[in-house]
Amino acid sequence: MTSDLVMHRATLDPETLTSQLSSAPSLPPVERWNPPFSGEMDLRIARDGTWHHEGAPIQREALVRLFASILRCDPDGHCYLVTPVEKWRIQVDDAPFLAVRLDVVGTGREQRLLFTTNLGDQVGAGPTHPLIVEYRSPGGEPSPYIHVRGGLRALVSRAVFLELIELGEEQPAADSGRNYGVWSEGAFFSLGRLDDES
Repeated sequence: MTSDLVMHRATLDPETLTSQLSSAPSLPPVERWNPPFSGEMDLRIARDGTWHHEGAPIQREALVRLFASILRCDPDGHCYLVTPVEKWRIQVDDAPFLAVRLDVVGTGREQRLLFTTNLGDQVGAGPTHPLIVEYRSPGGEPSPYIHVRGGLRALVSRAVFLELIELGEEQPAADSGRNYGVWSEGAFFSLGRLDDES
């Protein structure tokens, strides 16, 4: 118990993390690290993208960005902070990132939709970074996501989703229905189905 607590505290220490990652590139290769499971950490990412430690928001953006650089989502569906020697499971309410800005380059099928997250990641929607809209109940509120890296995705903010709707167009669906969506990097991403009016 005592050693676990010490390891837990050490993991939260930015100086310790910085020294562990001193030789790593800007985004460490967390997908290649396979340390033993260290336990649960009292760290939670809220749906609005705020990081909380022991119930209190983390105010230091540099610390949040450091933690985000070693964040990984594994096939078990859980998110972990991973270093070469530790692996701590954390709680994520929805998605670990929030897409807060949209930049549009070009028009039509050739346009590129560039998303910026609350932590400064930039990704262009396309075949390797798909834009997916989930409806958890028929007629319910949409939950739009953009793939960021690895198993991590960003929840698209309401304001950005409204911008996407403004850019949208109708396209026939494979089952003869109609999809409403947007183009990016030559790929069409559905924002939702259109009901037949007949």
